Amino acid sequence: MTQRVLLPNGVELHYERAGAGLPLVFVHGAMGDWRSWEAQWDAFTANYDCVTYSRRYSFPNRNDMPSPDHSALDEAQDLRLLLDALGWRRVIVVGSSYGGFTALALALAHPERVLAVVAVEPPMMRYADLSAAGREASAAFRRDTIEPANAAFRAGQDEAASRIMTGGINGAAAPLSSPEAMQRRLQNMRAMKMLALSSDEFPLLAPDRLAALDMPVLLLSGEQTAPVHREIFSNVCRAMPQAQAHRVADAGHGVSREQPAVFNRIVLEFLRAAH
Repeated sequence: MTQRVLLPNGVELHYERAGAGLPLVFVHGAMGDWRSWEAQWDAFTANYDCVTYSRRYSFPNRNDMPSPDHSALDEAQDLRLLLDALGWRRVIVVGSSYGGFTALALALAHPERVLAVVAVEPPMMRYADLSAAGREASAAFRRDTIEPANAAFRAGQDEAASRIMTGGINGAAAPLSSPEAMQRRLQNMRAMKMLALSSDEFPLLAPDRLAALDMPVLLLSGEQTAPVHREIFSNVCRAMPQAQAHRVADAGHGVSREQPAVFNRIVLEFLRAAH
């Protein structure tokens, strides 16, 4: 059963909590919510005190405050305030896609609060610019996905925009979304729209600062992910030589959803070794 908390900045968040052990928080991606980690819940609550929450503009939160430059930096601030509300001083953060971006942003802003980070394909678009292949993939992604989706959002065609984004982010190799999965994405259109129309939805997390993080970090990617994610992931890995990196077979962008058993095993083994 979900619980509700009102943060000091006026943001409402819904979350679920279960388990015992070291505190661990799951952070979902752009079109997800607190339910995105169902395939992880039993395996991780058996070992950790877990929270899964819906980020600021995701279902069922009712936040409608404007945020014209909304980004992972704001999401990281919300996460820090949530940790304060829970009374958690230091936590393990497991994030997928934009949730992975948020996890790394929190680690940079408040390293004293983070025991370990697991980040699945954080979409830090500016890292695509660090290689020729990345620049090519980024240009194609902007042309074929970001620009058409943003145009649809501006025209009030939110459902069409969400479908464009879903296809572009997940890639052609990803399994087709079930009606239930698509319905959940549509429930979270506002979260995607706020990022899509932001003046800076992909702020730079400086490579030298990422390289200086001294907590254990695991970076995960799917071997069948879209080209833009593959190039970003490679460049982020180069920027973080201290991090462990793993590419999961038979998975695209949604590794935790597409290969849950493999994801759970890799992450639990990493965390056991780290702590």
